[in-house]
Amino acid sequence: MPEPRLWQLTACSAVLGLALAAGAVTAAGPWDTGQRKAERARAAATEGTGGAHHARTGTPAAAPRPAPAPSAAGVLRALDTPRTTRPADLAATLVPLLADPGLGPLRTASVVDVATGRQLYGEGATTPMTPASTIKIATTAAALSALGPDHRITTTVVASPDGRTLTLVGGGDPTLDRARLTTLAESTARALGPRRTTPVRLTYDTSLYQGPSRHPIGTNDNIAPVSALMTREGRLDDSTHGPAPRTADPAADTATTFAALLRHAGVHVTGTPAPGRAPTVTPQDHKAPTSPGTPHTATTTGPRTPTTDPKTPRTGTLLARTHSAPLADLVERTLTHSDNDLAEALARQTALAHRQPASFTGAAKAVRDELTRLGLPTTGAHFADGSGLSRADRLSAALLTALLTRAADPAHPALRPVLTGLPVSGFTGTLQDRFGTTPARTGAGLVRAKTGTLTGVNTLAGTVVTTDGRLLAFAFLAGRTPSPATAQPALDRLSAALTAPR
Repeated sequence: MPEPRLWQLTACSAVLGLALAAGAVTAAGPWDTGQRKAERARAAATEGTGGAHHARTGTPAAAPRPAPAPSAAGVLRALDTPRTTRPADLAATLVPLLADPGLGPLRTASVVDVATGRQLYGEGATTPMTPASTIKIATTAAALSALGPDHRITTTVVASPDGRTLTLVGGGDPTLDRARLTTLAESTARALGPRRTTPVRLTYDTSLYQGPSRHPIGTNDNIAPVSALMTREGRLDDSTHGPAPRTADPAADTATTFAALLRHAGVHVTGTPAPGRAPTVTPQDHKAPTSPGTPHTATTTGPRTPTTDPKTPRTGTLLARTHSAPLADLVERTLTHSDNDLAEALARQTALAHRQPASFTGAAKAVRDELTRLGLPTTGAHFADGSGLSRADRLSAALLTALLTRAADPAHPALRPVLTGLPVSGFTGTLQDRFGTTPARTGAGLVRAKTGTLTGVNTLAGTVVTTDGRLLAFAFLAGRTPSPATAQPALDRLSAALTAPR
């Protein structure tokens, strides 16, 4: 990384953190030694690159230390100063940049002062456009609003009433990995106790999801078949995000792996795993322990002795379960790395919360209904999926800036991960390799935004900290663009131009 970038990281990070706090991001909580816990335990922690990482890295004692950042009190006082920015001043800057041929003939824009909610600039702001992956802002906000930031997705193992069949039940967690699957198998073996040597067959239940499993775009390295049961998003390589070869049947592959892990744990599993439906379990078996922090696995008691009373419903036994990271972390991972598989999973979790079918159609209706419940301008919006891979999706720039403004509202602290999960320009996620050339370089570290890219569609929506300490929300959507090579730098220049005081 060139030397100028190091200077930007030092100077811009201080301004970014303080200004975001002043823009109401502070209300997210809880805080632990100066860092929001959801950011510290962000879902992209598998390789330590997701979201903004504020932890001390341990520089040598002799290394020069940056000058102390200005006190938060001083920034807050500055934000109380009446604003003098006039929309005409901003228009004079943005109109020529929006006219860049790299943005194609269709372009809309919205810029809002987050502290006041006032629109500072709009160009076709209410016109529905294909949003590409910026739709993930809507998907994640709806999930957080419907379920809360502490919600976890659960994968369970259930024994049949006679104890002869075990069922691995998918709860819709695409982040399930081999380590957690191994712990789940070991917990199952412990729950079985001496009965683990009794022959059992393994089935797997994916009935939580309905409708087609394939995204309408078909087989594609950007997304696996959408299944309630999968491991590592069905990836067939060592990647953790981005395009990758995917398995055609993630549920069957996961069950096959689980059967092998059960055998290794001492359980006598016979045959090959097959699709099946888990028996009903008693209400007390559904009570998951409350354990904050990283994904974890819990164990219950072994199978009950089958009842002989014909009047008593025959129920299965919940043997073990594993929980995903909290929804706040999953949202941050979704936005930082533009995770399509996780976005579709969160959309279906929203559908379940709304008692809609966990399908593309049910998820679309639930997301729209949740945003409408939040009082957001959904007129003209259309949700065909949760990831933005569909060209049938439609959102307006005004809806995107309204979502971002609502996420900064102290009255809606549950939505704060929508802001903290946005990639940091020039440093993290899908913006890591952008904002490296003049004049966009002035926005490096000050712009946090969700990218969107389809053939002929390029979008950018997020927040920017101005050099006089304000937090602005923006959305720029462009259609029929000639290529990402020209459209993306044009979008970067637009957002970087917002940093200048007016």
